[in-house]
Amino acid sequence: MNWRTLLLVVCVGGISIILPTQVLQIKALIGQAPIQLSAPELTRQARSITVKVISSGGFLGSGILTYKRDRVYRVLTNDHVLKLGNAPYQVQTSDGKTYEAKKIEPSTSSQGNDLGLLEFNAPDIDYRVAKLGQTPAPETHVRAAGFPFSRQGFKDDFVMLPGQVKWVLDKALEGGYKIGYSNEVEKGMSGGPLLNLAGELVGINGVHAHPIWGDPYLFQDGSQPSESERERMSEYSWGIPVETFEPLVSSVGTKN
Repeated sequence: MNWRTLLLVVCVGGISIILPTQVLQIKALIGQAPIQLSAPELTRQARSITVKVISSGGFLGSGILTYKRDRVYRVLTNDHVLKLGNAPYQVQTSDGKTYEAKKIEPSTSSQGNDLGLLEFNAPDIDYRVAKLGQTPAPETHVRAAGFPFSRQGFKDDFVMLPGQVKWVLDKALEGGYKIGYSNEVEKGMSGGPLLNLAGELVGINGVHAHPIWGDPYLFQDGSQPSESERERMSEYSWGIPVETFEPLVSSVGTKN
């Protein structure tokens, strides 16, 4: 604590007496929220950490730069993205460079979640990696980024879509999905980042709204949502929250 002397003037019988006293200087501790980025800066940051995942058969989906050490980088994506192709895999970064990448088996704690890891070496370039945030609350504004299949072949095929978190489930769906949001994620954006307005990674895309095949709306514990819940779930895109993949990222490196 910081103390300082205050000189107090007291008048007694017409005589001014200067008395020293001490007062406590109190500092309020105020928690500061992350600073929101401007729209152009948020787009630049999202683009810099989002990569394309490729195999010999072509483009598979999106990924996120989440870790680096001595120019060795690791990319977080969805396991279902990697299953669309076969090794050897490649990663294409924001500067258009393509690197050979190898699949890294995640820890046993990540089993059951739709998460995959790739690793590549870029000896001459220092790429930005994602900064982890916290799982967002409902009504939080978020941005979903990635490379839709519908834009492959375009010169600028990266998109970042606005929206809000609409539902955070108490228990995860199969694959670890818990965050429902209004951003209109498309095929190809699986594995891409879900960011808050400060540019922090809060989730990973993986399920788009109104799927026409499969049934993504089953809970990991084997139970099923009600019909009304299922109908509501189908209205949103779904992502895996940072709290689920943070141990995976932390086990291979740093939170940046």
